[in-house]
Amino acid sequence: MSPLLVFIIIAGYFLVLIGVSFLTSNSSNSAAFFTANRQSPWYLVAFGMIGASLSGVTFISVPGEVGNSNFFYFQMVLGYLAGYLVIGTVLMPLYYRLNLVSIYSYLEDRFGFWSYKTGAFFFLISRVAGAAFRLYLVASVLQLAFFIPLFGKDSPYSSFGLTVLVTIALIWLYTFRGGIKTIVWTDTLQTTFMILTVVVCIILIGQDLSLGLGDVVDKIADSDYSKMFNWEWKSGRNFFKQFFAGAFIAIVMTGLDQDMMQKNLTCKNIGEAQKNMFWFSIVLVFVNLIFLGLGALLYEYAEIKEIAIPDRTDFLFPTIALKHLGLAGGALFLLGITAAAYSSADSALTALTTSFCVDFLGFKEENFEANKNLRTIVHLGFSLLLFLVIIVFKSLNDDSVINQVFRVAGYTYGPLLGLYAFGLFTKSKVNDPFVPLVCVIAPVLSYLLNMYSETLLGGYKFGFEILIVNGLFTFIGLAILYRKQS
Repeated sequence: MSPLLVFIIIAGYFLVLIGVSFLTSNSSNSAAFFTANRQSPWYLVAFGMIGASLSGVTFISVPGEVGNSNFFYFQMVLGYLAGYLVIGTVLMPLYYRLNLVSIYSYLEDRFGFWSYKTGAFFFLISRVAGAAFRLYLVASVLQLAFFIPLFGKDSPYSSFGLTVLVTIALIWLYTFRGGIKTIVWTDTLQTTFMILTVVVCIILIGQDLSLGLGDVVDKIADSDYSKMFNWEWKSGRNFFKQFFAGAFIAIVMTGLDQDMMQKNLTCKNIGEAQKNMFWFSIVLVFVNLIFLGLGALLYEYAEIKEIAIPDRTDFLFPTIALKHLGLAGGALFLLGITAAAYSSADSALTALTTSFCVDFLGFKEENFEANKNLRTIVHLGFSLLLFLVIIVFKSLNDDSVINQVFRVAGYTYGPLLGLYAFGLFTKSKVNDPFVPLVCVIAPVLSYLLNMYSETLLGGYKFGFEILIVNGLFTFIGLAILYRKQS
């Protein structure tokens, strides 16, 4: 695919996003950046959240990971359903009852100042790391598909750093005015492109293999890669480990995440927000199954066509789409991966800005407009921070990005899980000034346990369920800090 065509596709896509940004932010006040004036249609939020939940990680890394772990990821997806049920019935009613802009304000009411700041701080770490992982993956693909073919491999204009800088600058350009109000609409557009891309690529592969749609389904079902359940107890991908890890990952990475919940809190009322959550969770299961099916089909296609599997399985889908599925496949892939990247990264940037402004700078709804310039500076600051973190990650990454994201989540979201669980399921107070110490010790203990688990626990190997252990350590630590209510 020619660099000119790549440029036209990406430029056209961003012109559409900027147009949406202009329409949604026109005549909007600063409150729209943080809350969308709480007027978002629930069905738009639900559909857009699919793209934000999937992101570039699912788009590229989940199909590639099929070669390493079959369909075992679907065990986690089933766990997501249980997690989303908790979010819709426990957390969302709480947030709406308290009329929150930042969900971490709850921790101040429940425990005190230091607990509140600790929760918000761990979110900032978690979301910066998660957004950086996702953008790293997409910047790598854009560099491979556009910058290197256009300028040459050794040109400074095709450097990874410049690719990342352009990627983040485009996000800032279309979100700095409308914020979450713009994102609710752009997420809907981006989700559409993501799903369309995957479905069309499956059809194109089927056509190249002379298979009808029914034959494609049979091919996937009969594949050696389509094993879905793992019952081996010591395996890190055991069903029960994956299921419960999935449930808790959904709770922390959606229900305790300002990024995801900020969209939900833009709905008109709790009833519409719950409809959004329940419909979103059901559709997400089927969409993930389509991505896993694509992964199995990609490996089968590679074997039949004698295509070398890349050392990094994240690059399997890009390689086949860009080099073997013709102009339509390549163009759609670029559109899909660009949409996938920005559907999570743009909202992450807005959520980071919101949390920092509300949780650390003390913004209130009544002074959002007065602090507009400061908000813009914070928004720009987090853009630069993401750039720096991605560059660092580039030098350290050695694993599938989907694994990296959940591994980091296990350590950074664990304290949030423990804080909210203790707040919701007990009525106890704690010695608030010591809460930050507990929330640092818990991940350290979890890391050490994970490192030596096979020796200490008779060969048991932790998977993503280390998140639950981390939350439990935090819960126990908070219980030790128990103090009588005055």
